[in-house]
Amino acid sequence: MLTGSKTTFKVRQMLPDIKERMLSQTGLNARSRDVFGLHCLPGECVLQRAVMVRKKLTAREGRGWLSGTLFCTHFRLAFVPQDSPKADDNTDPVLLGDHDVALASIEKVVVVGPNRTKLVTPNSSLKFTPEELVLYCRDMRVICFLFDRLTPDAQVIEITYTIAKTYQPLKPGSVLSFQNAALGSVEMKQFLSNRRRDTHMNWFESASDWEQELERCGASSWRVSSVNDRFEMSTSLSRFIVVPQKVLDTELKKSFAHFNEGRIPRWCWRHPRGSDLLRMSSFQNNIYHEKDDIRNLEMILFGCQSSLCVVMELGEELPTPADIQLAHSRLRALCLGDISTSVSVPDDKWLSTLESTHWLEYTRSCLKKASEVACLLRCGHLTVALQEAEDRDMSCVVSSLVQVMCDPHCRTQHGFQSLVQKEWVMAGHRFYSRINYHRDNDKEEAPVFLLFLDCVWQLWSQYPSRFQLTDDFLLALHDSIHLPLFSSFLANCQRERCKRSQNLGQSYTPVNGWRDVLHPDSSSDPSDPPLPPVWDWALQYSKHRQDRFTQPVAPTPPFQPLFNGNLNTNPDTHRLTDTIPGSVFLLSRGTFTCAANLLPWRSSSSSGIYKKSHRRAPSSENVPGLERLLKAWALTEIHQVLPSTCGPQEPRDPYEPLLPLLIGPCLGLWRECYLRGALHAQAFSHPISANHPHPVERLVQEVQQLKDKLAQMSTSTGPNTPTKTSESRRTDTNLNQNTNNGTFLFPASRPPGMGVPKAAPTPTSTIHQNFRGPPPAPAPPSRSNHKDNSSSNKHTFLFGHSSVETHPDQRYYPAPSNAKLPKSNSSIAS
Repeated sequence: MLTGSKTTFKVRQMLPDIKERMLSQTGLNARSRDVFGLHCLPGECVLQRAVMVRKKLTAREGRGWLSGTLFCTHFRLAFVPQDSPKADDNTDPVLLGDHDVALASIEKVVVVGPNRTKLVTPNSSLKFTPEELVLYCRDMRVICFLFDRLTPDAQVIEITYTIAKTYQPLKPGSVLSFQNAALGSVEMKQFLSNRRRDTHMNWFESASDWEQELERCGASSWRVSSVNDRFEMSTSLSRFIVVPQKVLDTELKKSFAHFNEGRIPRWCWRHPRGSDLLRMSSFQNNIYHEKDDIRNLEMILFGCQSSLCVVMELGEELPTPADIQLAHSRLRALCLGDISTSVSVPDDKWLSTLESTHWLEYTRSCLKKASEVACLLRCGHLTVALQEAEDRDMSCVVSSLVQVMCDPHCRTQHGFQSLVQKEWVMAGHRFYSRINYHRDNDKEEAPVFLLFLDCVWQLWSQYPSRFQLTDDFLLALHDSIHLPLFSSFLANCQRERCKRSQNLGQSYTPVNGWRDVLHPDSSSDPSDPPLPPVWDWALQYSKHRQDRFTQPVAPTPPFQPLFNGNLNTNPDTHRLTDTIPGSVFLLSRGTFTCAANLLPWRSSSSSGIYKKSHRRAPSSENVPGLERLLKAWALTEIHQVLPSTCGPQEPRDPYEPLLPLLIGPCLGLWRECYLRGALHAQAFSHPISANHPHPVERLVQEVQQLKDKLAQMSTSTGPNTPTKTSESRRTDTNLNQNTNNGTFLFPASRPPGMGVPKAAPTPTSTIHQNFRGPPPAPAPPSRSNHKDNSSSNKHTFLFGHSSVETHPDQRYYPAPSNAKLPKSNSSIAS
C-alpha cells in the first residue's frame, strides 16, 4: 500500500494518463452499448472503473453488502452487481439503474482511509489510498462503496479523482454538458422524439385539456379563455385561463394591469358542493381603480356564485421562500451531519433541534391553511380566492393541498400528476430558480415543492387507505426534482418552455375556430437535446419499481356534480349563505374582516353595492357561519385525538375533506426521505478500525446481558432452568463507527395495531426484523488493520420508531387537556 508523499507523486504521474484515457474512450464507446458489462446509453463513455467494490445497501434494498464493479461515466456513477444478468440491446434505454446515481445529483465526495476522512474536491491531493467512498447526494441520500483489498490501488485513486472532477464542473453555471451527456446523442434524440405521452393524465397544455377538467368538475358556468395565448397579458401565466362565462375577453384585458405580473383571479377547481377555488396575486398599489374595473373584478371573483367571496391572504401566516430554504438547510444538516466538523447533536437534544429547524412548523401551517380553505369550500355556494404577493409559491402549495384533501381523483397517481401539472408547472412556479440547478443563485433557491411533498406525505401517513399513490411515488418524485433532465423543472413558466421547444399554440378565429399555430418567437436550438417530462417514469425506474408507486384502494363512487347550485345540510352553512349578496370578506390570521381595507375597495365607497359590502356591524353577526365553521373544525381535530384511537377518524363520505391532525406529535418526520442516509453519514464522519466492535453491537450485547441476569433472578426461587441465549448478531463492521462523541439513529419496530407498545422488543431480534429483506450479511474485510484507539471515547444513541413496516397510523396520541389549540406544538419523528 502506498502512503505519504509516494502516493501523491504517483497520482500526479497518473493524471495525464487519466485525461488521455477519457479522450480515447469517447469515440469508442459512442459506437458500443456494452462496455465491461455496463449497458451504456447511446453516446455514453466510460471514464474509469474499479473492480471488486462492495456497495452498502439501504433498508429498502434489504441491507447488507453487494459486490460488483463501479463505473464512472460522463453522466452517472454506475454500479453493476456481479450476478446481474446481461442487458438486452433491444430494450429501451434507462437513464439510471437501480444502483446508479447521476453526477449532477452528487453534492459532496468523501473518502475514508486509516484513521482519517477527507472531503475530495477537483483540486484535492490524496496522501493515502481510500478504503471507502461516500457520496452525499442533493436528495439527502448517502451512498457508500467499500474497496476490497484486492482492488488495485491505481483504480481506487483514479476513479476517486475522476468522480471529483466530473461531478463538479469547473463552470457550475452550465448544466447543458450534463444534459448532452445523457440525451445528446443522435440515438437518444430520436428515441425521445418518438416517445408517447401518458394519455391517462391531463397535461393542461391545450384548450381541450382545460375543457376536460371543467367537465370533470362540473363547472359549466366557466369557460376557457385564450386572451393570454401569446403571453402578452402575463408572461408567467399559461396560455389558457379559466374565467366566468359572462366575462368577455375585452373586459378581461382591462383587469391584468391591476395585479402583480398580470396574474388575475382565475379558476382552479370546483368543489362537488358548488364552491369554486380561485388564485390571484396582490393588487397593484400605484394604479387607480375605477368603478368599471372593480365591477369587472367582482364579476371574476364571484364567478357563478351569488352569495359571497372570501379572499384568503397567504403572506402573513405562511413562511416565505427564504424561511423554507433556511429550514430545509437546517434539517439537512441535522439529518446528515456536517462532515467538515466533529460536532454532532446528542440524542437528548435531537428532537429539540429538529423543532428548532421549523420545518415541521411550516408543514403544519400549510396543512392548517389548506384545511381552512377545504372547510369553507364544503359549505357550497361561495368563492374562495387565494391571494399571494406573486402567486407563484405558497398559493401553489395551498391550492394543491386543498384538492388532495377534497378530491379523490387527486389522490391517484395520474390525478396527482395532473394536479402538479396544473397548479405548479402551468401555473408558473419558478422551478428553475427555486431548485437552483446552476448553483449560481442562492438568493432565489427555496425547496417549496419539497415542502408540498412533505405535506402530502403527512396526509398519506394519516389516511393511507384513501390514497392510491404510495410513499414510494412521493419519494421518487422527490428524488427526480434534483435531476436536471426534465422539462417540467427546467423552466419558470410555460413561456420559457415554449422558447426552448417548438410547442404548438392554439388560436381562435370565428371562421376557422381553434387551430394549432407555430409561434414566431420560438427560439429552440436544434442541437439541444429534447428534454422529457418527469412523468415518463420508464426512463428512470424499472417496471418493478413502478409497480410500487400505487396500491389498490376501494373504488370511489362518482359524485354528481352540482351545476351552479347549492347543497347545504349544515345549519351553520345556511347562516353563512344568508349574508349580504355580493359581500367580500378577508380571512387573515384566522379572523374574518370586511373588505374596507382591501384594495381596490378602499376608494369605492360611492357605489351602493360597495357600501353594503363595507358595512360593519357592532358584533360578529355578519359572519357567524364562517367563524363557527373554522372553530368547529379546530374542535373536531381535538376530539379526534383520543388515547384509544390509532389515527384520525376517516370521513364516511368519500368527498368529505381529509382534515389532518395537527396537534402535538400527530405530525411526524418523513424518515424514509430525510433519515435514509443519516446512519451512513454519522458512521463515516470519524471512522475507526474494522476490528473494533460496532457501537450498536456493544449496546445489544449489554442489553442481552442485562436480560439474561433478569431471567436468572426471576427463576432463582424456582427450579434452575438454563437461560436461553439469543443467537449472536452478525457483525457489520465499517458502518456507524465513530471514535468521537456522535449520535446514532437506530430504529426499533413497534407491534402492529398498537398505539403505545406494551414492552420494548429484544434489541437482537429488532435489528433483524425491523427492515424488509433478509438479515444483514457480514461485512467485507477492510483494507486496514490498525490498532484500536477509541476505547475511551463516548457514544450516544437515539432510538426512534421505524416506519418501514409499522402502519403509518400507529402513533402516540396524548389526551387533550382542553379544547383550545396551542400556539406552538412540538413534533417528534414518528
